[in-house]
Amino acid sequence: MTIAVFGSINLDIIAYGGRLPRPGETIHGTSYRLGLGGKGANQAAAVARLGSRAGMIGRTGDDAFAATALDELASYGVDTALVLRDASSATGIALIGVDAKGENAITVIAGANHAVDASDVERARATLSQAKVLLLQLEVPLVASLAAAAIVRSSGGLVILDPAPAPALGLSSETLAAADIVTPNESETATLIGWTPHTPEDGLGAARELRAKGARTAIVKLGATGCAVSSPDGEFCVPAFPVKAIDTVAAGDCFNGGLAHALALGQPLAEAVRFAAACGALATTKPGAAAAAPTAQEVARLLTA
Repeated sequence: MTIAVFGSINLDIIAYGGRLPRPGETIHGTSYRLGLGGKGANQAAAVARLGSRAGMIGRTGDDAFAATALDELASYGVDTALVLRDASSATGIALIGVDAKGENAITVIAGANHAVDASDVERARATLSQAKVLLLQLEVPLVASLAAAAIVRSSGGLVILDPAPAPALGLSSETLAAADIVTPNESETATLIGWTPHTPEDGLGAARELRAKGARTAIVKLGATGCAVSSPDGEFCVPAFPVKAIDTVAAGDCFNGGLAHALALGQPLAEAVRFAAACGALATTKPGAAAAAPTAQEVARLLTA
């Protein structure tokens, strides 16, 4: 397996409207859709859409939502053989509101994702030991994710951690050091270091702080401002690609999927981050989560435009 994804699988229920409701308010939306979600599943779909071999490791319930989610994962070309259908839990869901500007608000009910444990790691040991890249997020128990990371790194693979959703108390230096690359967005960075980056210069400063806290390489995603990178080999910023955003739900996940794909192909970090930025930008031009993941051809057109 070239790229393994250890993480969450949800079914997303997405409501579109002119704006997001305020607390206590009911508003009329314009449309809704059901689709595959969960940061793990989104990243796996993003990897597969780009043409890399992707394997998903995680859990669903044994219910109708699971069948829908797994069928959609398989439709993207993701190997789901290591996804356990857990009859004792419900499939995770996410309730997502999206406004006319593409901004979103999300409530996640974890369900079977929170039941992921060491047995899932052992079940996937052979796959993890052969993975070139492992993608992690924080929507399944951290202990299991760290165990998966240890197997991949001991076998010479690369681990990318998307620290989302960022825990209120942040992450320990040991957790940050367990991954080769950490990729927070602005709000996650604020939770991890105590302040929010806005400009590219802020992003570089934040990335340095993350490295001082234990991260080997930090990539701070700044949305429409681009991203900032601090690594042992140097620092740089990548500007955002100008696109008309309609839905930002999957931007971060497609960024990480693109980063894993490019690094698995052997691209240097700077080229891989630019490729990832293009993937994230293209994801904002389509509705949905996994469904918004771009193809390699679409990314190539944007990179050469």
